Amino acid sequence: QVQLVESGGGSVQAGGSLRLSCEASGNSVSSYSMAWFRQVPGKEREGLACILSNGLRITYADSVKGRFTVSRDNAKNTVYLQMNDLKPEDSAMYYCALQGGICYRPIKDAMHYWGKGIQVTISP
Repeated sequence: QVQLVESGGGSVQAGGSLRLSCEASGNSVSSYSMAWFRQVPGKEREGLACILSNGLRITYADSVKGRFTVSRDNAKNTVYLQMNDLKPEDSAMYYCALQGGICYRPIKDAMHYWGKGIQVTISP
């Protein structure tokens, strides 16, 4: 069993930055792909990015490419999402997730464990 806990969310103005963290416990996640998603009420959960276990391959959704950066520190069992140039449409609940296999692109149904999510709100 793996527990994932997101932190670092909050409210910022458009153009600002936030850094989300996802700390895993219960087991090491160093051998697994990790991913970030977001969801707004009434919409499907959107895959944002995934990173392979060794951090050498990262895939981003077009909606965040060039603004968001995923990284991981396997020694800390933690994955990060650096979000820059934030826009009001980035407001959502953000989730991290673990995929048992190789993540080529973040697909909701391929994930095995999920965090509970954290709110990010961007004001104009």
